[in-house]
This record gives sequence, C-alpha cells and structure tokens, in this order.
Amino acid sequence: MDFVLLMIAFFSFLIALVLLATLVVIDFKTMLLPNRYVFPFAALGIIFHASLQFSVLDPLSILLGGLFGYGILWIIRFFGNMYYKTESLGLGDVKLLGAAGLWLGMADVTVAMTVGAMAGLVHGLIVAYLHFKKTGEFNIHRLKIPAGPGFIIGIVLVMFAQLFPVFLRYNLS
Repeated sequence: MDFVLLMIAFFSFLIALVLLATLVVIDFKTMLLPNRYVFPFAALGIIFHASLQFSVLDPLSILLGGLFGYGILWIIRFFGNMYYKTESLGLGDVKLLGAAGLWLGMADVTVAMTVGAMAGLVHGLIVAYLHFKKTGEFNIHRLKIPAGPGFIIGIVLVMFAQLFPVFLRYNLS
C-alpha cells in the first residue's frame, strides 16, 4: 500500500470524526443535521475506501450500504411520521445513516443503527428522568430529543471497531 494513499485514508477518517463531532453539537443545539456537514462525511467515506483501493469494501458494497442506511431509516421515518402525525425523525438523520452506510456497508451500518438507537434510548430515559425530577411528571411518549447524537455514537463505535484496525495492519517503516 502506498504511504500517500494510506495517509489520505487516515486523514479522511480523522476529518470524518471531526464532522461527526460537529454534527453532535449542532443537533443538540438546533435539532438539525445540516447537509454541509453530512455530505462531506459521505464523500469522505468514498475517498477513504478508494484510497485503500477498495480493500475494505468494494464499490458495490459501498453503494448498497449507503442505499440500505438511507432506505431503512427513511422507512422508519415514514411510518413514525404516520403513527405520530408529526415529524418523528428528520431527513438529516436519514441522510446521516445513508452516509454512514457508505463508510460501513450494509451489515455494519445496521450495527451502527442498532447501537445508536440504544444510545438514543438511554439519552431519552435520562432526559425523561431529569424532567421528572424537575416537574414530577414522567412522560416518555412525546419526548423531543435529537436522534443524531445517538446514531453518531453508534457510527463512531463501529468505525473504530471495523475501520480503524485497517491502519494497524500496515507497516509504515
């Protein structure tokens, strides 16, 4: 593996982590995941895999991962919106999981989604408990919290578990 290509992959990974951290902060403040951060995260996933000469995921797996991450969350959003008769997930969350699929592929984006949903559940229970302590009422049914930070926890954990070890395989001497 060419050292320059490996460094491109490494810096793509680092910049992606910075973008994800930025998205967490923005989502907590505004409950939005702006395209100007989600789309570069997606592009960096493609750059990451291309610079590693598609040794982790082939182009078809990247494409299917993106479609799967986007598609599954879009379906969940569609039915959630029908059930709650309001926006249950934003399109930013849908696009974020589509972008994550470009990094992780179908199987690992599913793991990231699941871990992220669990992180979101824990976050929601903490917020509901703090609300209960403050007001004396416990209602988790209409709790409004951003979904992005939970999903990003799942994405980052899977990125570190599945993608970071790629750098440890290469002897840089």
